[in-house]
Amino acid sequence: MKKVVILLNMGGVDELSQVKVFLTNMFNDPYILGIKNRYLRAFVAWIITMMRLKPATQNYIKLGGKSALGDITRSLINKLNTKFGSDSLVFDYAMNYTPPFAIDTLSKYKDADEIVLFPLYPHHSATTITSSLEGANKAIKQLGIGAKVRVVEHFYSNIEFNNIISYHISKCLGDDDASKIDLIFSAHSLPQKIIDNGDLYERHLKGHLEILKDILSKDGMKFKSLTLAYQSRLGPVKWLEPNLSEVLPNLTSKRAMIYPISFCIDNSETDFELAIEYKHIADENKFEYYKVVKAPNDSDEFANFIANNI
Repeated sequence: MKKVVILLNMGGVDELSQVKVFLTNMFNDPYILGIKNRYLRAFVAWIITMMRLKPATQNYIKLGGKSALGDITRSLINKLNTKFGSDSLVFDYAMNYTPPFAIDTLSKYKDADEIVLFPLYPHHSATTITSSLEGANKAIKQLGIGAKVRVVEHFYSNIEFNNIISYHISKCLGDDDASKIDLIFSAHSLPQKIIDNGDLYERHLKGHLEILKDILSKDGMKFKSLTLAYQSRLGPVKWLEPNLSEVLPNLTSKRAMIYPISFCIDNSETDFELAIEYKHIADENKFEYYKVVKAPNDSDEFANFIANNI
């Protein structure tokens, strides 16, 4: 019996030529740009892509011409296959907006008996989990794959996952005094309209914050404050608040640690926005301390977590 585990994520630019591909596919996603008419959505997506292409490309150039997400994901897959893989268990990945797409990855596993779809999003949102699963299931149907399909649900409340977060925060903290540092959990923002229409994302994030407050306290990390904030808003519509750009200047401690709570793998939003753009805000406000904790990435702990939950 052959079991295949497919890790699903949004996609990461591996070379500058993929920036346009990423933006085009993302803004054409009906879960991202909620325009029902696909022709009108494609037109609006094209306009946004053309507006965003140059600044987005410049941002990737500052990151060395690519996102870290692809390399880290491949490293994670290699680790999973080395530690846990066999003739009957294979780990692979598929992206939503950049290659390899679900159709590319799943075409290799037409002989699978069971396929486990594992979205790498801790919290449920139609813009992430639903969109990724829809793409994967469409590819499975298109390829005529008859395997049993199982989905790993959102896992923000999983104790093993949260212990990983606590461990990585502790490792980043080192010997620094937590009581003098404000810990901010930064999440990718969404338009308020999506939440008002019933999306679970904000509810899951707030629930996650309460879980992490308890775990960090039990692990002996008494931060000056723990706050949820949002990043990556775009356009004139109302987005989830507070935005990190507004939270940082109001911190009287001038000492902040940022944890990317909505991501499992570092990408341009963590490596550029958090580590560069928001650090610039911290520098402008004369912060004495500013650190960004790495996501779980390809750590042994995260690989074990995936293997333990399939």
